[in-house]
Amino acid sequence: MKYDDQNIFAKILRGEIPCKKIYEDKFVLSFHDVNPQKKIHVLVIPKGKYIHLDDFSENASSDEIVGLIKGINIVAKKLGISIDNGEGYRALANVGENGGQEVPHLHFHLFGGEKIGKMVS
Repeated sequence: MKYDDQNIFAKILRGEIPCKKIYEDKFVLSFHDVNPQKKIHVLVIPKGKYIHLDDFSENASSDEIVGLIKGINIVAKKLGISIDNGEGYRALANVGENGGQEVPHLHFHLFGGEKIGKMVS
């Protein structure tokens, strides 16, 4: 599968669609989900053109991989949900159609601010 430059996250990264930004650096952009499922529901996306986690793990540079993981932690701390200053959170990446991925750009959902519950229902 080829990366689709017209997906919504690609448009957000190019500034064509606005977002409620939380954090941005050279590797990631984080913003509030437009349809939150929990008290805190945000997205963290890499700036590179990666379709899903498998694509990212196979093709991203070491700096991009570290940047994404550190970006997730920075966002969790900014939101007050990290273990350092909160009670924890869930980081979720859906991969492919069977995994429930809706946008073909790698993204992590961070859920927090309340007890999240079971992994899968």
